[in-house]
Amino acid sequence: MPGPVVTALDQRGVASVTLNRPEVGNAYNSAMIEGLLAAMDDLGVKPELRVVVFNGNGRHFQAGADLKWIREVGSASPEENERVSRATAEAVDRLNRLPVPTVALVQGGCFGGGTGMIAACDVVIAADNAVFSISEVRWGLTAAIIIPQLSDAVSARQLRRYALTGERFDAAEAHRIGLVHEVVPLDGLAGAGKAMVARLLENGPQAMAETKAWILQSAWGGFDRATFDALSASHAAKRRSAEAAEGLASFAEKRGADWARGK
Repeated sequence: MPGPVVTALDQRGVASVTLNRPEVGNAYNSAMIEGLLAAMDDLGVKPELRVVVFNGNGRHFQAGADLKWIREVGSASPEENERVSRATAEAVDRLNRLPVPTVALVQGGCFGGGTGMIAACDVVIAADNAVFSISEVRWGLTAAIIIPQLSDAVSARQLRRYALTGERFDAAEAHRIGLVHEVVPLDGLAGAGKAMVARLLENGPQAMAETKAWILQSAWGGFDRATFDALSASHAAKRRSAEAAEGLASFAEKRGADWARGK
């Protein structure tokens, strides 16, 4: 059976990486993170690789973290929590630094870590039914490990609103603030992706790789290893906090968290 991440490479050197947990809106867990890292390991040794296209199987692109899994991780040891945060951060960071153009095609829900994933891509095309949210604070968590990539995508000013409110916003607003580059009808999403890939294939591979590397030199997402370590540690510590425990319990029990009930 196909795993949580399905990868294919065509004769042009165009890879498709498909998130494949449609039964839970492609919410990520350890298996999906490991699948993404394995996909990048595999693609990274393909000299013919020219472009990578990311998409989600089913109604939604990526519904953020699997909160049932997050709750289980939060009750594990500090070492396990940091291992999970580092692996997740590594997946987004490596996606951000891939030396070939990356294109994300987004339909339906794109929440939490999903917004970090598309912020790490070079080109993002959204269907007109796409809905977004940087939702971590709703559950007493933080988006620490995707803050640099989101800052690059939407600016710190916009991030200060959407990462603090956790509110949902539509594709038009995502386009306005810079999270996505283009909005198309849902039935035109695949076609728009093919047109973008064709445009990228017209350009010099080394020229694009060098251009992307220079852009990262001046980007929030071009951080050093010390910053990576600090982001991962902060992300892991917050998951084990009392506030996160209450937030995740409120999700599981389908109720408002204590802070939302005026306690």
